[in-house]
Order: sequence, then C-alpha cells, then structure tokens
Amino acid sequence: MNNRQREILRMLLTEENRLWLVQDFADEIGCSEKTIRSDLNIIEEFLDRNSGASLIRKPGLGIYLEVEEADRADLIDRLYAGEILTDHKSDEERILHLAYRLLMNAKPVAIQDLASEYYVNKAVIRKDLDQIREWLRRFDLTLISKQRVGLGVEGSEKSKRTALARLDQLIDSPELTGQMLRKQFEPHEVSAVYHELRALQKQHSLPFTDETFESLILHILLMIKRTKLKQPISLPDLEIDTLEEKAEFAWAEEFLEALKPVFAVPFPREEAAYLALHLLGGKFHYREEKGEGLERKLVDRDPHLSNLVALLIQRMSELNRIQFSQDEVLIHGLKVHLYATLNRLRYGLPVSNPMLAEIKKMYPYMFDRTIVALGDLHDLLQVSIPEEEAAYLTLHFQASVERLHQGVPDPKKVIIVCHMGIGMSQLLRSKIERKFPSVQVEASMAKAEVHSYLADHKVDLVISTVDLPNLQLPHILVSPLLEARDERKLEQKIRQLDEPGHREESAFLKYTTPFLVFLQQDAEQPEQLIAKLAQVLTDKGYVEPGYSQSALAREKLSSTTIGGGVAIPHGSPELIRESAIAIATLKQPLIWGTEKVQLVFMLAVQNDEREEVRQLFRELSLISERPAYVGTLSQETHVMSFLSKLKGEF
Repeated sequence: MNNRQREILRMLLTEENRLWLVQDFADEIGCSEKTIRSDLNIIEEFLDRNSGASLIRKPGLGIYLEVEEADRADLIDRLYAGEILTDHKSDEERILHLAYRLLMNAKPVAIQDLASEYYVNKAVIRKDLDQIREWLRRFDLTLISKQRVGLGVEGSEKSKRTALARLDQLIDSPELTGQMLRKQFEPHEVSAVYHELRALQKQHSLPFTDETFESLILHILLMIKRTKLKQPISLPDLEIDTLEEKAEFAWAEEFLEALKPVFAVPFPREEAAYLALHLLGGKFHYREEKGEGLERKLVDRDPHLSNLVALLIQRMSELNRIQFSQDEVLIHGLKVHLYATLNRLRYGLPVSNPMLAEIKKMYPYMFDRTIVALGDLHDLLQVSIPEEEAAYLTLHFQASVERLHQGVPDPKKVIIVCHMGIGMSQLLRSKIERKFPSVQVEASMAKAEVHSYLADHKVDLVISTVDLPNLQLPHILVSPLLEARDERKLEQKIRQLDEPGHREESAFLKYTTPFLVFLQQDAEQPEQLIAKLAQVLTDKGYVEPGYSQSALAREKLSSTTIGGGVAIPHGSPELIRESAIAIATLKQPLIWGTEKVQLVFMLAVQNDEREEVRQLFRELSLISERPAYVGTLSQETHVMSFLSKLKGEF
C-alpha cells in the first residue's frame, strides 16, 4: 500500500463507530472519489491476505471495517510500527525523481499529474519545485510553468545532460541517486556500455579511475536515452572541428559504431564530439611502473603541459620554501592530472569535488598557497581554475610534502585501491607511509586492476577506499583522507603503533598574546571583522599598512573558512614584519561564505618559520574538527581563561 492507502486504513481502524462515505475520505485526504474507490480495492486485497478483517461497503449507508478486537490491535500495531510496507517515496526520493522527469521529458507536465503520481498535494510539489528551480540555476537552466501547458526546463541540451549527471548534488543522500539512475536503464543496456567501454580502455591503454569509468558509463547511457528521445546535443562547429583532430574523437566514433546495433540508434557527429570531450576530461590513475609512458602520451597531445607544470612547481616552491622540483612523483602526477583538468575547463565540462570542504579543513595552509600560485599563473593558464580543482592540486603538493619529509623504514608491502584519482591516492599513500613506518605502498590502482596485480606481486595488505567484498587477501576500508578513526583501524590491522613522538609546545603560545584576543564581538559582515583585526596588527607593528586590503582580496579568491565554525583570514606574507595571530570570537555565528563562523584567527605568519607554521596549521585543523570545542571557546568571556583553554588542548 502507498501512504494514502495507509492513511485510509488508519481512519477505518481508529474511528470504529463511524460509517465513512467515499466523499469523506476524498475531502480528508484531498483527492478524487475515483482515486478513493481504487484505494479501497487495494486495502480490501491487503486485509484479505493479512488478517481476518473485512471491508464492508453498504450502498446508501457507508463503509466500515468488520474486525475482531485482536485483529484491530494487531493491524494498528503493524501500521504504526511500519510493518505495513508502502511504495511511497521519501521526500528526497520524490525530489530526485521529479528533477529527473523534468529534465528528461521532452513535453511539459502538469503539477496535478505530479501530485497524483506521488500521492501528495500540489503544495508539496510546489515546495519541491522551488528547491529544484534553485538547483537548476547552477547549470544555467530555468524551470518554467505555463498555464494550461505545464512545467518544463529551458536551457541547452549540454546543460541538461550536465544536470542529469549531477543529480546527486540535489539531495543530502547521494547514494539514492545511483539507485534511482540504475533503475532508468535495462540491465542489458548497462552491460553493453560497460563491456564496450572496458574494451576501449584496454585497446588504448587508458587507466581511468573508478570514478571516471562510472561517470563515463552514466554519460553514455544518458546520451543514448536523449538521442532516442530526439534531444540531440549541440556544439559549436569550431569546437567540433578542433575535437576531430584529437585521437579521442576517433575513439568515440569507433565506440559509438560498436553500440549502434545494440541500441538501434544512429549517433550524429555531435554526439561523437560530446563523448570525446568526456574522454579528454577523464581522470587517470598514475602508476609509477606505467606512468612514464602515459605521461609521454599526454605531453605529446598538449605540448604546453610540461612548461605549465614546471612553472606551477617553481611558484609553489617559492611560496612554501620547499624544493618540490626534487619530487619526480609530483611532477609526473601533476602532468597526468592537469591534462584532464585543463581539458574539462577548456571545453566547459562540469568540475566537482565532494572532498572540497574536508580538504580546506585538513590542509588550509597548502590550499591557500595553491590558490595564490594559480592566481599568479592565471594568464598562462588562459582559464580560471575553480577552488574545487585547487583542492585536488592541494592534495598533490601535500602528498609531496609528506614524501619529502618521510623516513625510509623496513616496509610491509601494501597497495592502495582508490576511486578518486591521482592526487587523492598519492596523498593517502604518503600519509600512510609517514604515519606507519612499517608500511610501504607498492602501487595505487583502480578496483578493476586489483586481481591482475595481485597475481604477479606479493602484497601483505590492501588498503582501499571502496569495498572489496570478494578479496581473500587481508584488506581494510578507509576514507580517502585517512581520518583519525581510519588510523586507529589501520593500527589494529597491522598490529603496530605509530612512531613515538614528543609533545610540542602549542604554536599559539608563540604567536598570540592577550592583547590580540577579542571576545564576544558583534559583526554583521566578515569584512568588518577582518578590517578590525588587521588594523590591530597594523597598529601594534606586526604588519605593514595594506594588510587588511590584502586579506580581503584573498577572501574573494576563496573563502578562508575551514569548517567547524572556524575561519582563518590572512594577507600577503610580504606585508608581515613579525609573525602574530589576532583572535576573535563572535556573540552570534556569522555567515562567512557558505558556512557559519564563531571563531576567527587572523593570521600573519611569515614563510621562513616553516616548521612552526606546519604545527600551527595542524592545531587549527584539529580545532576545526571539534565544533563543540569551538562552541565552548566562543562562549568564554575572559581572555586569560580563553587562552588557557585554547593552549591546554595542545
């Protein structure tokens, strides 16, 4: 039974002395009498199968249940315990299905039809549509409603396909998206696309990440469905001409030709170009034993790649005072990653990063240096790199820092299976090797490569970001960023403790004084607080005049929130005379970018104090991971007590 039918049964069970008319149910629930009569038939079938109760309909008198008290009690218990199963959709599922239907439909649909289909009233549908309308704006799409015609989505076909592929961003439970989309295609359709894509990948030695492979399958299935619906893609002729010169275009034509007899649909030149775009923008796994060949192929296709990587590494080395040029793994990995990144940006493909907030929280300093370096190279890049991609690049450089500072222990042989690409797998590799001296990561790979690799190599442990249910070898599932709970799991798995360390004095003791702490501040905008704290640092001689403007300019590039109610605004290191940190708490949380902030650290820390800065940012990251602790600090009214609580944690 659906939700409406459950409600009718509840009324019949709880108002036992009442004779119900069909019109009564229709008025109470808000639907037609015809719908109620159909519902009563379903309820009658349910009662016949599951209880001794009978649904009695007496013309001219009404409808009621003939039921023993024991059966009544049992039905009510089951009704409220949720044991009478429904096929109604949750709010998120309904919104997901609505968005899919509106994007996929070639013809308008009426609100009343949607309300009837999902067993809710029109007010609920309108509320759902408000959420969908706002989400569609991200893709330059407009939800329109015309009287006596219905609802439809206006915008380019390319934008509609992008939105269909990004439905997981519409709701808070993205796993529901995969479940819903899989139901839109027949198993043999998915299987055909999967096998042809694997064949293409093998034929041209394309080490796609698992994430990219799954994304390509989805884009291809959507392409097929849209082509069948006579909703073709449209690309500029100049763009298609440019794509035709690339190897990926020939691969796309070959691939679609193989699919034509399976789906009985011809694919025009524009669809081959559209698929070529996605092949160009696909992320690759970089494996050291195979990576140089892949790198040479990509550099041959984009001659400017090597120069761009060299300049980016040079600028990041200057900003971090670390010789990144000594790290060959970084150089090769950046070439492979940036090849796909630049293609995606040049051809207007969507860029997303589900780990953006976590990366900003865990590596705020490296993220900031990456943003600055990309800004310096903007003219050379000829495209603007969004913060989502800056976060991925942050992982490459953070992994390099870990490699350049690690020891060389006697290792246990492990491999990493990571679905999120080169930067993430390299970061995970470096963190594991640094935190667990007894471990040496032999290789990083996609899920599909595991069994063939294990057939030729001896491995003690597999560390994976995706489930490997059929693997017999010892293995462990961790998050891509190797959070604290994952470290504890790894410790138990390899039966060793992390290398012993000593407790260092808090970095805040070095950079903060009571005269730089301002509690319970009132501020309506982040800019007000930034200006106030920067002025304090200027007046006390820590920074040059202009530090406030520099910090505000940095804020425009990417919000300096790092999660947990914490923000870390800062300006150019060139304007710092002496390192210091000004701190403020807020009486009421302040909207800062897309987050609410209660605790603000105005940083003015010079680059030449690298180890102290690394420790400082570790402490800031730890604070941001504890929102309850941030709340406690924000409620403090005495400066010395505040500093005691802050420093006591480290």
